[in-house]
Amino acid sequence: MMGVLSQTLKVLSHSHMDSATLFFLTLIISATSVPSSALATPASCDFPAIFNFGDSNSDTGGLSAVYGQAPPPNGETFFHKPAGRYCDGRLVVDLMAERLGLPYLSAYLDAVGSNFTHGANFATAGSTIRPQNTTWQQTGYSPISLDVQFHEFNDFHRRSQTYRNQGGVFEKLLPREEFFSRALYTFDIGQNDLTAGYFLNMTGDQVKGYIPDLMNQFQTIIEYVYNQGGRSFWIHNTGPLGCLPYVLDRLPITAGQVDHIGCVGPANDVAKYFNTKLNETVVELRKQLPLASITYVDVYSVKYALLSKAKKYGYVEPLVACCGSGGRYNYNMKVGCGWKGTVDGREIEGKSCEDPTVKINWDGYHYTEAANKWVFDQIVGGAFSDPPLPLAMACHRQ
Repeated sequence: MMGVLSQTLKVLSHSHMDSATLFFLTLIISATSVPSSALATPASCDFPAIFNFGDSNSDTGGLSAVYGQAPPPNGETFFHKPAGRYCDGRLVVDLMAERLGLPYLSAYLDAVGSNFTHGANFATAGSTIRPQNTTWQQTGYSPISLDVQFHEFNDFHRRSQTYRNQGGVFEKLLPREEFFSRALYTFDIGQNDLTAGYFLNMTGDQVKGYIPDLMNQFQTIIEYVYNQGGRSFWIHNTGPLGCLPYVLDRLPITAGQVDHIGCVGPANDVAKYFNTKLNETVVELRKQLPLASITYVDVYSVKYALLSKAKKYGYVEPLVACCGSGGRYNYNMKVGCGWKGTVDGREIEGKSCEDPTVKINWDGYHYTEAANKWVFDQIVGGAFSDPPLPLAMACHRQ
């Protein structure tokens, strides 16, 4: 067909047609010569389940199940009560489940009221890729690091089928075996690994120095999940951590380190370096795992665009938390959202702002439901993905 097209165009070029007519004829002939298979739209993947790994950006109740529920006003906007999320409402992973026609994910660690028929959430707030040599009480970092989350998944995969085969209530609460190979595996983790270094007084270069080790450990977990039958992966890069109130409040910052919107430039540079290495890791994984469909999602660019053009999109004070106990960024590490305490001899309380729908940051660490919804709307169609496929088609390797 292409040979015929070439000959046809050669004949036309020697005719007396003007250049505009020739240009449009070329377009028409080229379009009609494309094989129908190349024009076909990939079918929706019909994911029957989601298995999620991550930190507080996608934790739907894991840490709350271990250390006590995230207190009010968490959950106030959508759930109208605490719902295990460090947010006023839904997270991006909740919106993903909605779009795929699936129920919200139950946290694997939550023993009460959970239903794992369509997946499970292994994320916990404060989680890191590599284990931290500290306790949650000391630093706020979760002991449920990514390797532990995989062990939970591995155990869940095996034991869920043992019990499901017994029938009865287990059949109604646990996923089918075939769901594990057809599910979407989502990952959003790494931010806490970077701040952990900063809070140990490391320099940006020192933090960058251990990122290759983070990538090795991350790659190993993806390979483990693949060996368990996982085939479709949706991987978020890390956001602009230098724009988060708790980072702005706790890091020593000079005027020259602040960018045009008020974020810590060097911290964001480290996040971008992490993302570059993550992207390289994904490229390598595609070579090593030939049956896998791996989507890399540039959440950083979406979040930074929102923060830098907050007013345009209807938001106010993009670097100031909605729920907090005062201060420049409405953040105080001693008295967080939903808590009461005494600071400098006076009682203070972490309260919600009047209207969370116009705020980007919820509590100094996490985004509001409104901001999560905005981010989700940008990424769901594939505009910030590699390959550029919509969420519902993430099983395709293009």
